[in-house]
Amino acid sequence: MWKEGFISVPDEKNEGKFTNCRYWVKVYDEGSDYGITGGRISKLMIKAGDTIICNYDRGWDIKATTWEARFALTILLHEYN
Repeated sequence: MWKEGFISVPDEKNEGKFTNCRYWVKVYDEGSDYGITGGRISKLMIKAGDTIICNYDRGWDIKATTWEARFALTILLHEYN
């Protein structure tokens, strides 16, 4: 099942600013070898503005290297994986 939404990520320096990240995840009822760390998420995309900051499609295409990507990914893994 596909899920999508927005996550507001606080500024890394905690100055009261936020970045809105849009996400899409494909989640299954059970984990699999294709899921992130064997979990239920088999596809995931996170965008900040028009830029893809993280992408997983049965393997990492774009790893979460920015603060925003890591923060959003942590939330999504906790929620869906």
